[in-house]
Amino acid sequence: MTEPQGAAIEDLYRRLGKGLYGTALRMLRRPHDAEDAVHDAFVAFHRQGPGFAPANPGGWLHRVVVNACLDRLRLRSRWQESEADETTLGGTRPAPVGQRIDLERAVEKLPEGARMVFLLHDVEGLQHDEVGELLGISVGTSKSQLFRARELLRAALTPPAPRPSASEVGA
Repeated sequence: MTEPQGAAIEDLYRRLGKGLYGTALRMLRRPHDAEDAVHDAFVAFHRQGPGFAPANPGGWLHRVVVNACLDRLRLRSRWQESEADETTLGGTRPAPVGQRIDLERAVEKLPEGARMVFLLHDVEGLQHDEVGELLGISVGTSKSQLFRARELLRAALTPPAPRPSASEVGA
């Protein structure tokens, strides 16, 4: 690695590393895998050579990290090591009144397809056509998965309606 190229990559890492790691961690849910995905992105950047200068290096790295995450998820699926909880949130009991429900925990419980679309569209800001291209699904599927994710999150994060007291019921 040439010194100017190494310095440029180190500068990019200082500026973008934490955000890229956060994206990878939300997608993969395993710190070690997230670190590997970010590392792979910076190695790919380095391999492009000293003349490589994308117009938006952060966007380029972000796309590489997302693709690395998707590759890891596909590999997990092939080896049946997926942690995805395919049960729907709608069938679970709401948390007791006063208990704070954490959005990240609710997102983690989403089925994998809905979670990926939610993270890429609503968290990372990609458009449906970009999400579809990354995940290998149609724009319509991306939209329906996002709708499903939002509905499941809404159900998980909405506190239960208060039950009427015995005196209100007329007991």
